[in-house]
Amino acid sequence: MAGAEDGPDQHPELDEDEAAYCRRWGAQHAGARELAALYSPGKRLQEWCSVVLCFSLIAHNLVHLLLLARWEHTPLVVLGVVAGALIADFLSGLVHWGADTWGSVELPIVGKAFIRPFREHHIDPTAITRHDFIETNGDNCLVTLLPLLNMAYKFHTQSTEALEQQYPWECFVFCLTIFGTFTNQIHKWSHTYFGLPRWVILLQDWHIILPRKHHRIHHVSPHETYFCITTGWLNYPLEKVGFWRRLEDLIQGLTGEKPRADDMKWAQKIK
Repeated sequence: MAGAEDGPDQHPELDEDEAAYCRRWGAQHAGARELAALYSPGKRLQEWCSVVLCFSLIAHNLVHLLLLARWEHTPLVVLGVVAGALIADFLSGLVHWGADTWGSVELPIVGKAFIRPFREHHIDPTAITRHDFIETNGDNCLVTLLPLLNMAYKFHTQSTEALEQQYPWECFVFCLTIFGTFTNQIHKWSHTYFGLPRWVILLQDWHIILPRKHHRIHHVSPHETYFCITTGWLNYPLEKVGFWRRLEDLIQGLTGEKPRADDMKWAQKIK
């Protein structure tokens, strides 16, 4: 499949580190096969509904924001875009860290639906490159539905004057939801070593979205650092202050639960 990481030997443009990274574990790993088999028709239906509704709301809200746009809003809108990217990056790290570090695939409802993809991804990092648009983005679309629905409600219930006063805030919320919605797509691109559009490669090279080599740091077992996957801007400062390790120590001290125990269980399956 074009765009996937599979078959690094067929792509001389990869350096030795990249080629070795692409070979690591993979789709034939016993744990990866078992986890992939847990993807259900019900889960697929949820993803389809989430994507359709989410992108309908994005289009609806964007039209209303453009109709309300004024030049005097520009400085605050630019600030909102940057703030939205930063907060989305932190939230992506928080969710990623939580799903990587705690919980089990056996948990009711959330286990197979939401934790399973994180376990599969560590065993088979190439799996995400073989997922289509719906499977890649369905869960993020579900998460961003609430703020998008709230924004659409405001556009139909509040006066133009009130909306103009709130315009910079609504732009910030919209940008935050856009970055949040596309986080998994950006994550997928960070695992795609050939066939990417030139504009995506430029965004990665400029570190506007998560770069490929930057994200590889997270995929060194036991996957305990560089969790932010929207822009990756916050990974270095959070690592320097030991944010995730301190948080893990606090939770382990309070609960006695060991970080990444379930993740390692799947990685160690041999048949």
